[in-house]
Amino acid sequence: MNIKYRNRNIKRFVGATLCGCPEPALSPPKGQAHGPALTRYSIPMYIGILCLCVASARGQSRTNQPQIGYLYPAGGQQETVFQITAGGQFLRNISEVYVSGEGVHAKVIKYIRPLRNLQREQRELLQKRMKELRDKRLAELSPGIRRRFASSRKAAAKKAASKPKTTAPAAAKAEPAADKEKAAKAKEVKLPDHPLLDDLDDKSLRELAHVMSVLFFPRAKQQINRQLSELVLIEVTIDPNAAPGNRELRLGTKTILTNPMVFQVGLLPEVRELEPNNKEAYPALPNIPKTTRLPTDKPLELPVLLNGQIMPGDMDRFRFNARRGQRLVIEAHARGLIPYLADAVPGWFQATVALYDANGKEVAFADDYRFNPDPVLFYRIPRSGAYELEIRDSIYRGREDFVYRLAVGERPFITQMFPLGAKAGVDAVASVTGWNLPETQLALDTQASGACIRQTAYHEGKQLSNSVPYAVDTLPECNETESNDTIKGAQQIDLPKIINGRIDKPGDVDVFQFDARTGDKVVAEVNGRRLNSPLDSLLRLTDSSGNVLEWNDDHMIKDSHLHMNMMGLATHHADSYLLAELPKNGTYYVHLVDSQRHGGQAFGYRLRIAVAQGDFALRVAPSSINMRTGGIVAIHVHALRKDGYDGEIKVVLKEQNTGFELDGAQIPAGQDSVRMTLKAPPKAPMGPIRLQLEGRARIGGKLVSHPVVPADDVMQAFLYRHLVPSRELTVLVQKAKWGMPSIELAGDGPVRIPAGGSAQVLFKTPRRSNLKQVRLALREPPEGLTLHDLTVVPEGLAFRLRADGDAMQSGFADNLIVEAFRESTPKPQEGKPTPPKRRYSMGILPAIPILIVPQ
Repeated sequence: MNIKYRNRNIKRFVGATLCGCPEPALSPPKGQAHGPALTRYSIPMYIGILCLCVASARGQSRTNQPQIGYLYPAGGQQETVFQITAGGQFLRNISEVYVSGEGVHAKVIKYIRPLRNLQREQRELLQKRMKELRDKRLAELSPGIRRRFASSRKAAAKKAASKPKTTAPAAAKAEPAADKEKAAKAKEVKLPDHPLLDDLDDKSLRELAHVMSVLFFPRAKQQINRQLSELVLIEVTIDPNAAPGNRELRLGTKTILTNPMVFQVGLLPEVRELEPNNKEAYPALPNIPKTTRLPTDKPLELPVLLNGQIMPGDMDRFRFNARRGQRLVIEAHARGLIPYLADAVPGWFQATVALYDANGKEVAFADDYRFNPDPVLFYRIPRSGAYELEIRDSIYRGREDFVYRLAVGERPFITQMFPLGAKAGVDAVASVTGWNLPETQLALDTQASGACIRQTAYHEGKQLSNSVPYAVDTLPECNETESNDTIKGAQQIDLPKIINGRIDKPGDVDVFQFDARTGDKVVAEVNGRRLNSPLDSLLRLTDSSGNVLEWNDDHMIKDSHLHMNMMGLATHHADSYLLAELPKNGTYYVHLVDSQRHGGQAFGYRLRIAVAQGDFALRVAPSSINMRTGGIVAIHVHALRKDGYDGEIKVVLKEQNTGFELDGAQIPAGQDSVRMTLKAPPKAPMGPIRLQLEGRARIGGKLVSHPVVPADDVMQAFLYRHLVPSRELTVLVQKAKWGMPSIELAGDGPVRIPAGGSAQVLFKTPRRSNLKQVRLALREPPEGLTLHDLTVVPEGLAFRLRADGDAMQSGFADNLIVEAFRESTPKPQEGKPTPPKRRYSMGILPAIPILIVPQ
């Protein structure tokens, strides 16, 4: 919502003059396509071919799939109705809004096409309209203010008249009346469609200035970005009892679901910024003499949540009142709203906040909170009065997706918690300290069912603190006991054990002693940074003579440029991990320090020391899946293997009665990721469906299962990629135009392909008419695998897979994704060369598990 004003005349702050076909198939790298071409004369047979359950995967593979780049504002207050805009690309046909959780409802109001350069006629019309509204607002001011403005404007007009005049151009030749009327009709223009231009008649002078400042932002500073240029205007309703916190918002057409974006439900009154607000909270506005200024707007009352966007070179300032002794917490949400930007360095909006007193002196500044790029500023007010808060990008970048939410007030904020977790099924209470906390203890949810890392916060009425993470594990636990700084004073533990401890002071060392046997594979892992501890740990494993057997500082799992970590948001993987096979029976020591020699009460940790049993965690991407009834799409499942486990992991649908099917649903031994296919039932319910996948493996004779966490593979700063967890795996299913018969891979187990040889693959389908028109290609196959000899057989379609003996090694296992398509040749034009064939995707086949075997 906008700023509320008690005095309408003051609200009317002076404004600027306010003058101022088909989907192409993917090219198959390294794969070969086979089958006769489908000409333009046989296109009618395509309907028959489509009935092959090479089900459509268009929702996942199209290049013009709608994407959201930002939401503004990215949240709202309980018990309010308001409008937001979603900026992105390919949003023209958006008709639905889906918000996770209960209590938040949203609907699409309209689509707004990109507004780039205004036409001259539109610019003139807008300036004329703004001048009319400005004069109308000025007329509503008090007589004294109007007289000052009239005097200033007369002086400005006199000064302009004194300047030398240029010769006016010759008058244009008069046109006949009929031609004038025709030209007038041709020049009829309308104001551009933009949410800022809605309800212009009701806007104050200050709001009119904001409109002009945004719409006439200097072209030299603009960064044209097609990924952000389209807008969807959305109305949001938040129920009074809607749970506060982060939600996920997705947009949808009738057939496609977008990527999720963070949408926050808050408790504080909300305000949206009004430009210009750069150098001071209420500046002199364009085209109004600087010597004549209106009374400033009333400063904001706390607590409040500020919403804004930072443009290139922009700084936003807000004025508020504060009382002596208030303990202010100013918490920014910027990177937390949009974790990664693909085309910006360092890869997110790096916000800074500064606080100024009534004399313009900077009294506090923050550009981060510990290792979190989003700053938090703490300040105790020394004297009552007005203060100004400034937010900007650290290097003065900006564009539409530099969105922020800034919570300001005497709010509770947890700076540290101990312990950082507990054993599953055991009642646990953690001690908390921070700012404005009425309580010093929080009960932890340790139910056996639930995530390994959970969130808690202080929440009482309208008081809500920041969320802090904690871990829930199944191993026995104990607390660290001082003094254990040396081998001589090492704390004795039995394995396995999780130790809750702290690096109490700079230079502190915590040493733990345990006994083990020859050949034991012992793991030591720190959980600190993942639990919001500032600890940058370093681990050493030594024997009784002090010899270092293994050590680790930062532990990072990467697959090329893909960073694979549990949280998805870490770029400094500060938690240490080591795994070592012990050479002999005896006593061993684990030494834990902060690698930068820092320390304090906030430097908590959970240290796991155990004989390695093997474990895993799973991620599936993308988190938004689009398909049709009976259709098939490819999904990517990633395994985060732990403690040396290298075996197979089976993936299943947790709910067996959904009708969905997984093919290729196994991550082979030694593989960290695999593509599988998901098939929708022929009569799936329409609209979004939440699916849950589960990974299962037999480790050490026990069945181990973990949920598969939905995630999105996003890019950071042109190169690095991260798996950012999502709250839901959401599938949008739409009814197919034609019924899709079943198609299945013949035989059990993987297709066994000799290294340097080939193997036949058969897909069975009950409908075999016009199969000769189908062509197949491998989609992103491993190097050395190719597809050949596609033929129609009585059972369906058969082809051969060939493995290059040099590139493919025996024992390699994976899933192959095969795309079906048709080709047509456009009609040649006279005098022009024959146009190339066009390829049109029909979808993909169920995933094909393969295993390379010796020749």
